Amino acid sequence: MATLLRRSGVGLLTLALAVPTATAGCGDDLPQNPAGTTIEGRGAADQAWFSSRKLAYARFETVEWNPTSLPNVLAHLTRKRLEPGYVVPGVVSLEAWDGYFQRIDDLRDGRDFFALDLLAILLGHEKDPAIPPALIQKTDDVFLRFKYWFTHPTPPGKADDSYYWSENHQISYYVVEYFAGLRFLDRPIGTDARLGREHALAARKQILKWLDLRARFGFSEWHSNVYYEKDISPLLLLVEHTRDEEIRARASAVLDILFADLALHTLRDAFGVTHGRSYKKDKMTSTDEDTWGITKLLFDSSTYDFVRSDGGAGFLAANTRYVLPEIIRLMAADKGPLVDRERMSLPIQESLPLEDEPQAAYGLSYTNPDDLMVWWGMGALTAYPVVPQTLEAFHAYNLWDSSHFEPFKDLRTISPLLAVNLSVNSSTFLNFALMKDVDTYTWRTGDVMLSSAIDFRKGTFNQQMHSWQATLDAKAIVFTNHPFRALATSGDWRDDPERGGYWNGEASAPRSAQFENVGIHIYAPQYPQQGGAPFEYFHWEPYTHAYFPQEFFDEIAQDGNWTFGRKGDGYVGLYSHRPPKYLVYDGVKQATGGRTKPFDLVAEGGADNVWIVECGTKADGPFTDWTRRLAGVKVEVTSRGPGEPTGESDGFDVVYLSPKLGIVSFGWDAPLVVSGREIPLHATGRYENPYAQTPLDPKEIVFEKNGVGLRFDTKLGKRVLFGPP
Repeated sequence: MATLLRRSGVGLLTLALAVPTATAGCGDDLPQNPAGTTIEGRGAADQAWFSSRKLAYARFETVEWNPTSLPNVLAHLTRKRLEPGYVVPGVVSLEAWDGYFQRIDDLRDGRDFFALDLLAILLGHEKDPAIPPALIQKTDDVFLRFKYWFTHPTPPGKADDSYYWSENHQISYYVVEYFAGLRFLDRPIGTDARLGREHALAARKQILKWLDLRARFGFSEWHSNVYYEKDISPLLLLVEHTRDEEIRARASAVLDILFADLALHTLRDAFGVTHGRSYKKDKMTSTDEDTWGITKLLFDSSTYDFVRSDGGAGFLAANTRYVLPEIIRLMAADKGPLVDRERMSLPIQESLPLEDEPQAAYGLSYTNPDDLMVWWGMGALTAYPVVPQTLEAFHAYNLWDSSHFEPFKDLRTISPLLAVNLSVNSSTFLNFALMKDVDTYTWRTGDVMLSSAIDFRKGTFNQQMHSWQATLDAKAIVFTNHPFRALATSGDWRDDPERGGYWNGEASAPRSAQFENVGIHIYAPQYPQQGGAPFEYFHWEPYTHAYFPQEFFDEIAQDGNWTFGRKGDGYVGLYSHRPPKYLVYDGVKQATGGRTKPFDLVAEGGADNVWIVECGTKADGPFTDWTRRLAGVKVEVTSRGPGEPTGESDGFDVVYLSPKLGIVSFGWDAPLVVSGREIPLHATGRYENPYAQTPLDPKEIVFEKNGVGLRFDTKLGKRVLFGPP
């Protein structure tokens, strides 16, 4: 009978509903061998330890009782489950969540995240006396009238300002629709008034596709210290509450992949690496990262505590069904030296030469509407192969009026042919959100970590990209940036536009290369400093700068074009071809975020520049000797031409004599050569590190070392955690 049921979507849904859910209570945190997962030997992390970490976060989050905060209410309910005898200090009033309900009804951006919080409470704690039945009914009513997707009708008198299309928003909306559909199977729900079971089936299809793409190609929002947290919440909700065995196993595996990513790229709880998407609010100190609570809960490898409410950490603490692989703990604790190379996301054509009928990779399509969200999920709305479908969708659903697409409103009447040609000829700035296939390189010891996005879209505008970073602890970090906008003078630390700011994004991405502890980053903008009509929005500042916060290091030194820092036993040296100088903020109009010493190292004289970073440790000798050696090394930077009057640069060639690696050469078009050996810039596999050697588009993903590991079959959805007996 089960075999017959599995042949249809309705049958799958029926079968899923027939599987009983676990009841929260004693023993929830013991390994449960969920369907699709096999645990062999000591392949799972110690559950007593895991429960203690969850409780540590729940206790942090429950110092106060705030019934108007959904994460706070969830944390209290979680602590009640984890800590026998704990009593939730109050009852939530019927009006406590009205602000969330209003923002959802008003179709405001981020409402999907609020809906996930509501679902976590509904599905996990509906019968708890802290949540009155009348409030449960008010919450249910919100899901009955919810607009689940941009193609559904917008209620009269409303303007939809939701953002549905990015990778993290997609899975959030799919999961919200899935669980709402299951909750109201035979009732019309949503603005399209389809039955709940129809919504659940449609969402199930999209969830499985999203999970498949992440397992095979990773995250287009690579290493994001913002949006990994937003991915974690819906994935944990699936693992905890779905009765669909396939979804649970696949969602667990994608969580494994994401947590492995955190483990390989975290130093002392700091997820201080290159990011596909990040903001000033997250990247100036790692304790501000949206992932901080998660890395602190999982790894607890720093002296810094939990800092603030963290939705992902709250969902992780509340989860009883996800079994953490032991190999992830081992990866995080590895003091190296360790090198991880990864390829993430999907390739896509974006620049000349223009192909008449471009073919998408891996059997995907640029013309099939079923694949449109694949491309939009990686920010490829303006990439020329996708432009015809983008225009069709914008016209069909009047997306021109969305505030999110304001820079493109003047293109409402453009023809598809003209739009394609405009895209391919202006890809250096029009594709500012594109997160196509990227190679990342991370080198880590117990004292310092260096990470870069390698040779990624050089010279182009990338509105939220974080190109590289050196990390010595959560606050002692260094990175460079080409500003899209001038420094804000509002006195507001967070005044830095998400679409490109003084610290947010790269007005022009550097051509970056890294080998072990040395990175070279060549800035050379490939579009005019000021765009012409109708593209006045696109412009950039005529300098580059570095974040090198003096007060968060134990020692700071400068010698010529070099700036050095030491934190504990970790060292970092940063060279700028254009002489750098610390900008001293006035502290009033120029916000410092509480910093009392200079942190903004500006290299004036042109947006084209070369920055070289070399990291070291106490094993390389005393800090003063190490800085003296670097300051005395040979650095040759050769301009490749005069560039254009409008600002486009020809770039540079670089020769650097590293005290540790020997002669390192690299250029705007030249390869990376270290001590006479050419180093491939692009990885040949999905993973290349001591724990995994995985090909592109893998049929199986394996992380393993010394007999401990995890294995996931991407085709069959089978997950195995293994370890010694």
